[in-house]
Amino acid sequence: MTDYSWLVKNIYITALLPLLAFVMIIFFLRWKEKLSAGFSISMILLSWLISVYTLIEVVAKQGAVYEAFYSFMSLRGFNLEIGVLVDPLTAIMLVVVTTIGACVQIYSVGYMHGDPRFSRFFAYLSLFLFSMLGLVIANNFFMIFIFWEMVGLTSYLLIGFWFEKDSAADACKKAFITTRIGDLGFLVGLFMLAFYAGTLNYGAVFDQVSAGMIPVGILTAIAIFIFMGAVGKSAQFPLHVWLPDAMEGPTPVSALIHAATMVAAGVYLVARTMALFVGSAEASMVVAIIGIITSFIAATIALTQNDIKRVLAYSTVSQLGYMIMALGLYGYDTNLGHHSPGFYAGTFHLMTHAFFKGLLFLAAGSVIHAIHTNNIQEMGGLWKKLKFTAPAFCIASLSISGIFPLAGFWSKDEIVASASHHPVFLILTLAIAFMTAFYMWRLCFLTFFGEPRDAEKYEHAHESPKSMTYPLIFLAGLSVVAGWVGIPNVAPWFASFVYHGAEAYHPHWSWLMLVSFVIASCGIYLAYLMYYKKSISADKVAEKFGLLYTFSYNKWYFDELYDLILLRPIMTFARWMWSFDARVIDGAVNGTGWLTIKWSDIKLWFDVWIVDGAVNGSGWLVEQCGQILRFLQTGSVQFYVLFVVTMTVLFAVFKFNYIDMGFESWLLVILLVITLAATVGRMVSTLRVKTDSGSDEKES
Repeated sequence: MTDYSWLVKNIYITALLPLLAFVMIIFFLRWKEKLSAGFSISMILLSWLISVYTLIEVVAKQGAVYEAFYSFMSLRGFNLEIGVLVDPLTAIMLVVVTTIGACVQIYSVGYMHGDPRFSRFFAYLSLFLFSMLGLVIANNFFMIFIFWEMVGLTSYLLIGFWFEKDSAADACKKAFITTRIGDLGFLVGLFMLAFYAGTLNYGAVFDQVSAGMIPVGILTAIAIFIFMGAVGKSAQFPLHVWLPDAMEGPTPVSALIHAATMVAAGVYLVARTMALFVGSAEASMVVAIIGIITSFIAATIALTQNDIKRVLAYSTVSQLGYMIMALGLYGYDTNLGHHSPGFYAGTFHLMTHAFFKGLLFLAAGSVIHAIHTNNIQEMGGLWKKLKFTAPAFCIASLSISGIFPLAGFWSKDEIVASASHHPVFLILTLAIAFMTAFYMWRLCFLTFFGEPRDAEKYEHAHESPKSMTYPLIFLAGLSVVAGWVGIPNVAPWFASFVYHGAEAYHPHWSWLMLVSFVIASCGIYLAYLMYYKKSISADKVAEKFGLLYTFSYNKWYFDELYDLILLRPIMTFARWMWSFDARVIDGAVNGTGWLTIKWSDIKLWFDVWIVDGAVNGSGWLVEQCGQILRFLQTGSVQFYVLFVVTMTVLFAVFKFNYIDMGFESWLLVILLVITLAATVGRMVSTLRVKTDSGSDEKES
């Protein structure tokens, strides 16, 4: 440990400044676009200054390591930590992330001008940079996983920033889901590591690995599972399909996320956990094989694409595969006692690639801004119109092709050197170098040289504003000189610095440098003959290699294959489950509800017509009887006497059976009839009197 200055001790401020920008924009500044952009840019520039100072001090301390942490949770002796680790790898990555982040934010002022969500864009950029910087400075697996997921979230927000476009909405979902598949493996690896190591601190875990305290078989499984996270984030085979579609986001997002930071996180993870792979030759070889397969597949696809951003996207996938392969070969060779430049080559290329690939994406955005199309077949002759963008793009293309003495030459040749003891890897690496030079200069010649293929678009083309061209000039300079720190016999300290005190690989001049340079030059020359001189017909070549051309143009049919073997079965199963849910589960529930309602209807009918009917019927009957009987209540004494006499006579007739008697019986019957007639007449008379009196009252 080294006693650093207060600035290095508080390196976490580097990450917190972009977070402060995010909070300020979201809660206070989002209504003022210029202030939002200015505050966000000032925070990342301040982070850049701290990062540069940190790198200088780490170099001055000869790569010594600083670590500070505290335990915020302890579960039966298992500690979860929040901490900071500063070593050469951290220092380099801090400078890379903040440099690209600052250039992208300055560039975005011009590119995103007029966008209705201008301030929100800068807030998302700041949150992404906070997540990436937090990932870089973390000192343990727990923290790196938290920030790893935050990077995934913010990339989802940025890729789908123009969510009103279906293609952008689909792309951000595809990126999020695909990377989550890799993250699941990463999480399994962390659980296994926590169980067997009893800690997630880098230093403690790596000490146990070097001491052989974790069984080799378990260590291999842990390393492969953790590598799955890198496969997802760095778009390695077979999870590479999300990266080209992610180009649907704004071009500054492509430059930031998919050229220098997010996709580089997977390479950084492998480099940071290199001790795990050094302990397992099998895991290291898996890493190397996945890397070279990815690099080869992506390079072959980039040969035939016509979308300028998709060509760069597949180029990114290919270059990341380069880095992953180099790291895997380092772990494999070191495990077997061989000396390999793989670790140095992978991290070195990670740095130089960030600069020239960031430049390529930003320059591509400038081209799109000028001509309003992504299709390189509609471009041509733009060198005359784009005085800054065109040279910058060509410089970056020379660098990525590995042309001496640009930055990419030095780092790419170290990757070639890492494969020198493995013939298959070496042949494929050189073949990829040839294809890289060819497709990049195919892109340059079709875009900037020759005659315009769309006169209307060419006529309206114009150079981008200064806020967009200044970052291009700055990155163009880095694309030239950034690799000079690795020149053999000129800056040998850089390799030792990267290895931070371990037995280092020392770069040296090699015949492979000449071979790779010649191969790259041949790739450029072939592109020159086909797309500038046109002495070789590109159409005839495509026709001659029709099957291979179609295979490459359709991106090896990976999307169609995944659709056939994954998406369609999953969707079919999901539809069946939906049908089962709708017909069986919902059917049972809805059927029960229907029966309940019908039973309730029956009970309602029974209650209304039977129970209430009986009650109401009894009341109605009593009321009707009362209506009849009330006519007997006349208030006349004579009527009451007549009624009593009549009822007495009736009782006597039926009680004593006088009907069978003679004359007397008939006399009683006659009297009874007379009495009944008088009674009925009296009742009718009474009713008529009451009715007439009621009518008189209504009229009055």
